[in-house]
Amino acid sequence: MIVILEKDVKGTGKAGEIVKVSDGYARNMLLPRGLAKEATDGNVRSLEKAKAMEAEKRAAEKAAAEAKAAQLEKVTTEIKTKGGEGGRLFGSITSKDVAEALEQQHKIKVDKKNIVMDGPIKNEGEYQLEVKLFQGVKGVLKVNVTIQ
Repeated sequence: MIVILEKDVKGTGKAGEIVKVSDGYARNMLLPRGLAKEATDGNVRSLEKAKAMEAEKRAAEKAAAEAKAAQLEKVTTEIKTKGGEGGRLFGSITSKDVAEALEQQHKIKVDKKNIVMDGPIKNEGEYQLEVKLFQGVKGVLKVNVTIQ
């Protein structure tokens, strides 16, 4: 019997795949548990339509992420904080601080988890941070840390 998997099934396939399984396995295991549905013409067409819509959605999200990456390249975020001698900061600048400053100054919203930092910023200066926006799309954010 040919079925369309609704969920990932170990040893059989991933969700959305069309696979051939034995009749007994399909009737007794997959169909009653809602793990698969029969691969009729209508079900196959609806699966293809759903995959096409998902591909369009991912393409739109990727285009938006690329636009945001281009926008990030153009701006420099200024962060002013207290510090001591030799350009050393009192405390440190984290990805949360960078995300908040970016949103306040440039109205660009980026999740703090997507900002890649080796560690917190502890000295004044100019830094270039990588921002993961989408799978395969990364932007570079310039951050200028100064002491008040």
